[in-house]
Parts: sequence; structure tokens; C-alpha cells
Amino acid sequence: MSVDLSDIFGRDRDILIGMVHVGALPGTPANEHDPLTIIEQAVEEACILQEAGFDAVMVENMHDRPYKLREVGPEIIACMTGVTSAVRCAIDLPLGVQILAGANQASLATAHASTADFIRAEGFCYATVADEGIMDEADAGPLLRYRRMIDAEHIAILADIRKKHSSHSITGDLTIGDWAHTAEFMGADGVIITGSATGMAADLQDATDAGAASKLPVFVGSGVTPENLRSTLDKAHGVIVGSSIKLEGLWQNPVDPDRAAQLIAAR
Repeated sequence: MSVDLSDIFGRDRDILIGMVHVGALPGTPANEHDPLTIIEQAVEEACILQEAGFDAVMVENMHDRPYKLREVGPEIIACMTGVTSAVRCAIDLPLGVQILAGANQASLATAHASTADFIRAEGFCYATVADEGIMDEADAGPLLRYRRMIDAEHIAILADIRKKHSSHSITGDLTIGDWAHTAEFMGADGVIITGSATGMAADLQDATDAGAASKLPVFVGSGVTPENLRSTLDKAHGVIVGSSIKLEGLWQNPVDPDRAAQLIAAR
């Protein structure tokens, strides 16, 4: 049973999801801060996004690079649950979770424990050669069974298709429409298209083709700026924005209130 995203976001189109890139968590190479400091920073950035007028917020452990594949460790799941729970208490917006890389069941468990509303899932359908290694088993079957097992079927799954930071030669005979059709068949609640890397603009023809091939809402998940926001929303149901709302337009930096406001003004 699919989740109606309009029940989560309160609208069918022009959905703006702002990213909180959680500080490097304990045990990862770039970690510098204790969990409480990391949580406080994430809450501060989420509040900035709510004040700016975003429709939703998503938390992600992007500073944990280099990423582990699928199995990230209990320390990461515990800290992400602490972050997400604190953000949930601080804002009234729909809230999403992504735990890199491809740790979709961990994301779902974190979202459920924190009363979040959606997750972003990598490796949902088809095999992928990612920078973390080979995602050789599509996660749709295990993930949707796990969602039912923990009684979390109200939590939406937004699935990356032909995702960034990956090689797709093994699925080179598939179009983006094939990916979108399969994601719908396998039970995703929405699909995400991206450019080749974080901050790189997506091909808007991909959004058009994905939308034509399935009934799922289509999100653009990289390279969105005030300059291309309107043209992107004309092709997609929503966007997920990180880099362009950060200081100096760099994903590594904190959210910039002025940049966040500029993006909202461009809608």
C-alpha cells in the first residue's frame, strides 16, 4: 500500500525539502564534536529552514564520509535517532531521514522511533555500482517487509533512481523511465532524480520522462538553485535542496538564512 505524499506535505506540487547535513558522527573520520553539540547544530539549522518557509526538512549523515555500505553500526543509528528526535521536537514541518550509504532499514527504524514522516532510500531497485561499492541486491523487498514488520507503513519511501555518485553501466540498457516504472512496481512512494554528483543539476528531461513512465511523484534531488528552481518545479513535484542554501553554496557549510530565504522567494 503506497503512502499519499499530499497527506505528508499538505500539497501535491511545489514541495521544497531543505537538507540538514548532520555533523560527522562519533566513530567517523571527520568527527570533532560530542553528540549533544551535533544535535544542537542540527536543531538550529532545521529551525532556520522552518523560519525560511520550507515545506519539509530532511536530516542526513553526509559528513560521515567515507561511507559504509548498508551496515553503518549502532553508534550511527543511535546518534541519528537522537538528532532526528530533537529536530522533531523543535519544528512542526514534515521530517525525513537518510542514513548513508544505502542504510535504508536503519533510516526507517530511525524515522519510526523519532516520529518522522519519510525516508530517502538508495539501491531500492536494480543493482548499482556506487562509490561505496556494489549495491548488488535491490532493497525494495527487504525494506517493505521490514516497514510492515515494525508497523511503519505510514512512513513514505522516496527512492533514488539512477542515483548520483554511481556508475550505471550494468543497467545501461535501461532508461530513466524504466527505473521509475520499476520503482513504482516495487512499491516506492516517490522517486528522486539527480545529477551526477552532489550539487550538480539534474537533466530536467529525466524528470519529464520519469513522470511519464509512472504515477509516482518525482523529486529533483541535486543542483537546485534560485535560478533554476521555477523551471525545475515546472517539471517535478518537488525538490530536495542542500548545497545552494549553505554558506558559500557549499554542502559542507551550515545553512545560510539569507540563501535559504532567497530560494523560497524564487518559488
